[in-house]
Order: sequence, then structure tokens, then C-alpha cells
Amino acid sequence: MAVRQRLAAAVAVAVLAGGLTGCSGSGGPAPGPSASGAATPTPSSASPTWPARPTDRSPHGVLLSAQLAMQTARRAKVSYRLGADAGSGPLFWQPKTALQVKRSTPAEAEQLIVVDTVAYQGGDAATAARQGGRHWERFAVAPGPDGHREVPYAGLIDLLNPVVALAAATADGVTAQYVGEEKFEDSTVEHYRAVTDAARYAAAQTQLGQARRDGLRAALAPGGSSSLTLDLWLNDKDQLVRLQRTGAGESGRVDDSVLYTDPGGALSVQAPAEADTVDVGIRSISPLSR
Repeated sequence: MAVRQRLAAAVAVAVLAGGLTGCSGSGGPAPGPSASGAATPTPSSASPTWPARPTDRSPHGVLLSAQLAMQTARRAKVSYRLGADAGSGPLFWQPKTALQVKRSTPAEAEQLIVVDTVAYQGGDAATAARQGGRHWERFAVAPGPDGHREVPYAGLIDLLNPVVALAAATADGVTAQYVGEEKFEDSTVEHYRAVTDAARYAAAQTQLGQARRDGLRAALAPGGSSSLTLDLWLNDKDQLVRLQRTGAGESGRVDDSVLYTDPGGALSVQAPAEADTVDVGIRSISPLSR
């Protein structure tokens, strides 16, 4: 099935990445207002100050250190494959969340941008042809029963967020093991492995609301219960550089891969210029499935 059917139950909390800038349609970035119309700062080019490593260098202790390191980094460029869906771009996960993805596989639109409770799709000639020359469709999703406006595609963000994966790998009852040193691109990394299941993976995300945890569990357990193996590769700063998530549910398989580069780097998520967007109002987000 199409990957977008994976996250039918995923519900998001409204968040906005620190350091968002505007951009000029499908071209390069240009300083400008955010989606709300207020000026927004550019992210600092300085990398965060890394905390001292915890002295516990057991597999569990190292993965806790990695969780702290990625919380401190707050952002990275991701390159991912989630089932049949693949793409790359900057992701901010702390203190607030935003995403800008260019897809490398066929999809409804070439690019996806999430800024606060607003999403943009398009950036391609097909969208411009459909929308009278404007390259982007802007939309939101319907508020929940409590009136809270949901963030589009938060379920996708949860699958990409390294802190979420590391929280699952260090949860109570999950045993982690050290696999060994390996070469990754031009550096040496340390390979760790943790075995869990979809319910425990989701339950470990105490920072998320219940509906969002339910959506994550459903995404990781296609058709029902699912065992999960998390393979995690860390650099010499205990930063996560690669995540592999594999498992099997009752009616599908989990086979995800995410690469993280430039953690804590000078990245930004760029909201399209107002003049190059068409407001299409409320839209129902297609669910994602395996």
C-alpha cells in the first residue's frame, strides 16, 4: 500500500521551528515573513555546546547519552526511506518542530513544508499548472474535539525524529547491545541494537499526547502487533547518524531507514512566499500505511 496510509491515527501538536524564513516560490530563499506574517529569525550558524558524556558507557548509558546529544542538536538534515516513501530535507525537533522535504519518489507533490499548523505542498510545475501559475497549495487540517488545531504530518515527523527513536531504545524493559565499530562514509561509527515492539515504542514517548502515541503505534504495527529491531549508529559525539527500524506486523512489514547529517548545523525551514501560494483551506491528510 502507499506509504501515506501508515499514519491514519496520527494526530499532532502545533509547533513552529525556531529560525524559520520565507522563500520566493519554487526558487531560492529570500528573507521574509513567516506563515503568520511576523518576521522570524534565522537559525544561528553556531553549533550547540555539547554536554559532557555521561560516565555510564554501557549500551544503555551510551544510548541515553545519544538521546541527550540529539536533544541538544535540535535539528539535522534527514534523508529517509519509510517503506516506499523517500525524501530529504531539514527537520527541527526542538524546541519546536518544522519540516521541509523534497521527495525522491513519486508522491502527490514534489515538496512538503510544515510550519506551525500550516502545511504547503507543491513547488513543482504540475502544481503551478493546476493553480494558475502559483507553485504552492497552503492548507491546514481540522481542529480536534478540544478545538486545538493539529499540525499536518506530525506522524511523519515522529517517525523521523531521532529523539523519539532513542527514547524507544532506552525505555524500561528494552535491552540494548553493542554490535561493534563500523565504517560509515568517511568515519568510524559505533553500532548499537535494541529490540522492542510497537506498543512499547509508542508508550516511551511521554512527551507526546495519547492520540499521537496511538498513531505512532499504528504506524509501526501494520495490521496488528509488531516486533521491532532498532539499529542505531553513533558518531564520536554520541550523535545518531543512522537509524534502521525493521519488524513485521500481521499484515505488513516495517523497513525504515533515516540518515542524519549536520546535526545542530545552520539549517532553516522556508515557508513559501504568500504571492506564490493558493489557500486551499481545510484538507484531510491522507493516512500512511505500509
